[in-house]
Amino acid sequence: MPLWLWLVDSLAIIVVLGFLLVGAIVARRRWIARQGVSFELSVNRSAEHSAAGWVLGVAVYGDEDITWYRTFSFSPRPRHRFVRGRVLIEGRRDPEGAEAYALHDGHIVVRTENADGIEQFALSPNSLTGLLSWLESSPPGRGVNNVL
Repeated sequence: MPLWLWLVDSLAIIVVLGFLLVGAIVARRRWIARQGVSFELSVNRSAEHSAAGWVLGVAVYGDEDITWYRTFSFSPRPRHRFVRGRVLIEGRRDPEGAEAYALHDGHIVVRTENADGIEQFALSPNSLTGLLSWLESSPPGRGVNNVL
C-alpha cells in the first residue's frame, strides 16, 4: 500500500475520532441538562482576583443540593456537590483584568463558603438570583410553609 494512502487513512481516522469526542461531550451536556434545571456555573478554589484556577461547568438544582459538572469532561458523575444550607454567598463583584477572558461573557463573581473548598462562583446575574432564592428557600416536603 502506498505511503500517501496510509496518510489519508490515518487522517480520516483522526477526523472521525475527533467528531466522536465532540459528539460525546455534546451528548453528555444534553444528558446533564435533562437532569433538572441547569445553569452555567464556573468555580475557583482560589480567592485571588486572577484568571488562574477558573473551571467552566454546569450546575443542576436538586431538592437538597446542587451538583456541578465540568464542561469539558467525559465523566457522568458530578465533580462537586453543594448542599443547601451549607453554602454561604458573601459578596459579588465584576471580573477583573484577565479574569474576564477566563469566564463566560456577562458573568459576575461571588465569594462563597462551602464544604468543598470552592472560594468563588461565576454565574450570570439571573442565575445568581435563582441560586440565592434556592439557598434561602426551604426544600420541598418539609412542611415549614404550612399555615395553621
